[in-house]
Amino acid sequence: MKFSLEWLKYFLETDATVEEIAASLNAIGIEVEEIDDPAEKLEGFRVAEVLTAKKHPDADKLQVLTVNTGEGDPLQVVCGAPNARAGMKGVLGLPGAEVPANGMKLKKSAIRGVESNGMMCSVRELELGDEHDGIIELPEDAPVGQTFAEYHNASPVFDVAITANRPDCMGVYGIARDLAAAGLGTFKLIEPGAIEAKGACPVDIRIDDPEGCPAFYGRVIKGVDNTVPSPDWMQKRLIAAGQRPISAIVDITNYVMLAFGRPTHAYDLAKLSGAVVARRAKDGEKVLALNEKTYTLDSTMTVIADDNGVHDVAGIMGGEHSGVQPETTDVLLEVAYFNPEAIGVTGRKLGLASDARTRFERGVDPAFLDDGLSILTSLIQRVCGGEASEVVRAGSPPSEPKVIAFDPAMTVRLGGVEVAEDEQKRILESLDFAVDSAWNVTCPLRRHDIEGPADLVEEVVRIYGLDKVESVALPRADGVARPTSSPDQLRERRVRRAAAARGLHEAVTWSFLPTDEAEHFADGQPLWVLDNPISEDMKAMRPSLLPGLLSAAKRNADRGASSLRVFEVGRRYLRSADGSSDEHPTLAVLLAGEKTGRGWKSGKAVPFDAYDAKGEAEALLAEAGAPVANLMVMGDAGPQFHPGQSGTLRLGPKNVLARFGALHPATLDAFDVDGPVVAVEIYLDAIPAKKGKQGFAKPHYAPPALQAVKRDFAFLVPAELPASDLLRAVKGADKANIVDASVFDVFAGQGVPEGKKSVAVEVTLQPGEKSYKDDELKAISDAVVAAAAKQGAELRG
Repeated sequence: MKFSLEWLKYFLETDATVEEIAASLNAIGIEVEEIDDPAEKLEGFRVAEVLTAKKHPDADKLQVLTVNTGEGDPLQVVCGAPNARAGMKGVLGLPGAEVPANGMKLKKSAIRGVESNGMMCSVRELELGDEHDGIIELPEDAPVGQTFAEYHNASPVFDVAITANRPDCMGVYGIARDLAAAGLGTFKLIEPGAIEAKGACPVDIRIDDPEGCPAFYGRVIKGVDNTVPSPDWMQKRLIAAGQRPISAIVDITNYVMLAFGRPTHAYDLAKLSGAVVARRAKDGEKVLALNEKTYTLDSTMTVIADDNGVHDVAGIMGGEHSGVQPETTDVLLEVAYFNPEAIGVTGRKLGLASDARTRFERGVDPAFLDDGLSILTSLIQRVCGGEASEVVRAGSPPSEPKVIAFDPAMTVRLGGVEVAEDEQKRILESLDFAVDSAWNVTCPLRRHDIEGPADLVEEVVRIYGLDKVESVALPRADGVARPTSSPDQLRERRVRRAAAARGLHEAVTWSFLPTDEAEHFADGQPLWVLDNPISEDMKAMRPSLLPGLLSAAKRNADRGASSLRVFEVGRRYLRSADGSSDEHPTLAVLLAGEKTGRGWKSGKAVPFDAYDAKGEAEALLAEAGAPVANLMVMGDAGPQFHPGQSGTLRLGPKNVLARFGALHPATLDAFDVDGPVVAVEIYLDAIPAKKGKQGFAKPHYAPPALQAVKRDFAFLVPAELPASDLLRAVKGADKANIVDASVFDVFAGQGVPEGKKSVAVEVTLQPGEKSYKDDELKAISDAVVAAAAKQGAELRG
């Protein structure tokens, strides 16, 4: 929200500097994002008088002017404006000045062979409006030689961020009240004058949707002249706020909204037919809004309509066909109170944003309807003339103020700063709270954010000064500090460091996804879809971390990256059986492109494959504390993965700890990613916690006294038997002696029966206190062969 210093001082009597005001705004919670001083843009421009105007000798549409700048000899300036003439006063840009509208730096130059020492400027060139048919014409009493910034009374402009809980500060009036409470000046209370009403309102106003529109106040003004421009002071304030002056009545409605945070609307009475009604729209009903777009409505939306149909999406935007025009002579004024929740829902459904919606959905002041209508009427009559009718009041806004029992001692307990009771009372009363002798605080109706005593403490402390709250150390127990991280947090920290140590780059992606991307990874389960997303492309909570990493892979590939190794630790969001939200900590890894680039030694580039994904999964599971040696490799990684190049790692047949492998071509097509791409998804919450008391110190390592013994076995096994099942059986044959087993050869072909394959396994035995004897080694070998036989394996001869 933008406003000028001059506008602020209209409501706040203060001698504070721009810097002091900005500091105070930041201190009371109204963040100043930028301060723009138009005087800096107008540097180098001054009031000048045209002494002579002669036709250019070599151009029909140009004139050669002699211009008095108030000092030194007159300057020669070439000008193409049709209104340039001798005796007028305007604005001259001297050489070295920069034109605000286009950034052009003026310099002495020759135009069609005639020297020109600057430029006579138009309104648009100085960003003072849209007029550009001629140069600026100043009054006869404009002092020649004065800088135009000084003459124009250019005022610094503040750009502030208003948080959603402070709709009372969505107008300059409310900001001035807060600054006055902070001691920066005296607040100028605006008392609307009485309006002389002549006759009853000729329009019937009623409410058929009291839930969406509890109150609708209106009156008619007849005989207005909308061809006159709005006052210069009003246009300056609107331009400072980023608004373009349009017409007197439209400018006045915008001014009331920006000054007092109260959106209003003016209808051309000649374009209305019958009663004006606040009602629900009919399904399929359409309205052409002021932004020249047509919107299709439904029965949940509140509209303002007459006998001919909808004229206004209530509280958001007026209709094109009933808006005021220069030829408008009679207007109907609307000042209403709309349900904030309903306005927000309607705006999101239609994708329609406006300054009015921003204020109504946050909650305007329900006590300002009469005053707002009086101020609006008074301004229109002052500028455009006309006779006002009596006010029609349909419905009634919320009028029961909230009363909170407050204990001033809470301020030091919750706020951490000692504030005298009389100062607390002064602060609250300066913010328009009423405080009685028993400290019952009555809240103004516009303060929708005040819900309890804690909010009153916040009001006192922010005005008193957050900088006065001293830093106090938290109490600390004696001795060694206790750990503050939970086991789950420690596990996430370990796997994050392990992934980085393995050469993976950490990514942080959105928890929200486009609905189609989320559905691709939902496996048929219902999604969590947000009612109020930050955008339509961020509507569904992610059921997997892989979509975000795939999008990152595409962005990197589009920028020429040939290899990508990324991981993310985050949450998946699933819907549990009872419909409640269920968050699952997850580690995802994505490997895309080349594992090794091409080179004279390695030859062609080598892409990542499913084995790379399996290796990452096992390494990171081990770091997470999973019993990797006991895991089973099984299929069913999901439809997002290639069925022949993927699998799952399970602890038992049902507990899936991870899935890995190459992503399915259909998945890559859905995300517009070139393959191959392999991925891992580890479900950290599925890893069982270690039993027994866990210490931070690892057990000491004692190397075995005797050398290990290795034995090789070659088995004929069914071709479809996973090697991991055979290894698991071999390792379990004699757990006391077998410490490891690994596959070192797999062969199928000549000499191996059809439907079989040969798997060679190296078994490592570790003797304890004495070396093995032959009969002991034979017994272990027999146990290995017997265990393998249970998997359908037979020892090769």
